[in-house]
Amino acid sequence: MDDSQNIQLLPFKPEDQAEVKKLILNGLVEHWGVLDPDKNPDLNHIASSYENAVFIVAWCNGRIVGTGALVSRPNHTAEIVRMSVDVDMRRSGVGTRILHHLIHTTKQQGSHQVILETTSTWSGVIAFYCANQFKITHTKDGDTFFALDL
Repeated sequence: MDDSQNIQLLPFKPEDQAEVKKLILNGLVEHWGVLDPDKNPDLNHIASSYENAVFIVAWCNGRIVGTGALVSRPNHTAEIVRMSVDVDMRRSGVGTRILHHLIHTTKQQGSHQVILETTSTWSGVIAFYCANQFKITHTKDGDTFFALDL
């Protein structure tokens, strides 16, 4: 069954805190095998960490299956952070829906460019962003950086 038709993108609410944090951290553990508790302090209080950002939560059949946030940066630029999709919902269109929503929001806010970064060893994620028209700008310290001009 294609669950992508049942996806709802809603703004983060404080009551989503525990489930959103768990989803994002589970994705990091899946990739890294371990979790450094000191590397993600923004997830302890998402509402305050992202109070001046757009933080989207993807819901499917009553559960949170994805996240993404848009943070304003200088020079009419916005940065996408905290993109995460539950392992059993990957390749179902959830990530694409979140990404396109954040790009659309960027345009509405008047920004001219979207940037983001990911770990250079995440080849599937890199392919995803490239397939969505992002261009690699550079790599540094094991991370790959992207930009999309609007």
